[in-house]
Amino acid sequence: MIRMVKDAQGSKAPIQRVVDTVSAYFVPAVMILAILAFIAWYNFGPEPRLVYATIVFVTTLIIACPCALGLATPTSLTVGIGKGAENGILIRSGDALQASEKLNAIILDKTGTITKGEPALTDVVVTQGNAETEVLRLTASLERGSEHPLGEAIVKGAEARSLKLSETEEFAAIPGHGVSGRIDGREVLFGNAKLMRDRGIAIETLQTDWERLAEEGKTPMYVGIDGKAVGLVAVADTVKPDSKAAIDALKALGIEVVMLTGDNERTGRAIARLVGIERVLAEVLPNDKAHEVQKLQLEGKAVGMVGDGVNDAPALAQADVGFAIGTGTDVAIEASDVTLIKGSLVGVVTAIEISRATMRNVRQNLWGAFGYNSLGIPVAMGVLYPFIGLLLSPLIAAAAMAFSSLTVITNANRLRLFQPRRIAS
Repeated sequence: MIRMVKDAQGSKAPIQRVVDTVSAYFVPAVMILAILAFIAWYNFGPEPRLVYATIVFVTTLIIACPCALGLATPTSLTVGIGKGAENGILIRSGDALQASEKLNAIILDKTGTITKGEPALTDVVVTQGNAETEVLRLTASLERGSEHPLGEAIVKGAEARSLKLSETEEFAAIPGHGVSGRIDGREVLFGNAKLMRDRGIAIETLQTDWERLAEEGKTPMYVGIDGKAVGLVAVADTVKPDSKAAIDALKALGIEVVMLTGDNERTGRAIARLVGIERVLAEVLPNDKAHEVQKLQLEGKAVGMVGDGVNDAPALAQADVGFAIGTGTDVAIEASDVTLIKGSLVGVVTAIEISRATMRNVRQNLWGAFGYNSLGIPVAMGVLYPFIGLLLSPLIAAAAMAFSSLTVITNANRLRLFQPRRIAS
């Protein structure tokens, strides 16, 4: 962690590269101005002309030292990235810090980001002639071969009811749709409506129950046995205590919040209502998450993506800034630009606030450095001498140059006083 922070503090933000380009022209421009001032004083200045011309030449070079300009950005970035680490936010680079300031849309993956990512079995609905315990036992036996959080919840629910699970043969996962397998000589299928329709299984008799469970914010999935729909198994994931408050804070920052989920539209909107999100991208397959980020970017928006799973990694990489939940997978963390160690959406709010405060501080430093040179160079060249007889000495110019650098460093260190907003759960 310490090494990541040090690497980030040593990186350059895009604005620093612009400053470097300006400095590349600034230095020779100052040298030309110093030479022109020397010539002007040597030809038209008072006696002893050579002495006055030399003083003006040296003073101009000293006072125009680009030290303040060079310190303006990296000092603020160093303090800003360090401030992020103090608040449990690892910002990987200056690019990520600067890009976070410009975000105007945030996509939040539902499971593990808005919700705790720890779903629990809530309902088992069966059609007439089928036993609830048997349907649940077969479903749990099938899901025992799956690594999906919903499957784990079903297995735990069956084990809590002391059901004896069987081994699954010919297990197959259908990404974004469900799973299938053979258990105790029976063909078992568990998944969404599209999977059932693809296999020619009628599900109309369960539609009313499915809609009721979905409206309650639960995730109902169909169970098919030997080519017939026999019931629904529903699980629900609870919302993190601070998710709604964090989302409200993001809106207050002028950022559009979008929820992305693989769940059906009804379930997705039920969760979205709980946390105050209006725009929902539902039934998104794992491989399509990055495409959804890209579509939002094509609307002309700077997009941040917050996720925690393996299938979130491409979307995190596609986004302008990827935020990984620190309690998530290593793949997601590696693909992200910002890691939220505490695993809370409050960290996204804090990261954006730190970014805005840092970039505001950088601009203050740059304006100060440019303003200093804009005033200091003409004075050092002697433009005030004909009017009030003022001509700077090299010693005063050196002191002024040092003071400008000190001013930039002091202003950058004001960021240490930054305090993130308190967000109550």
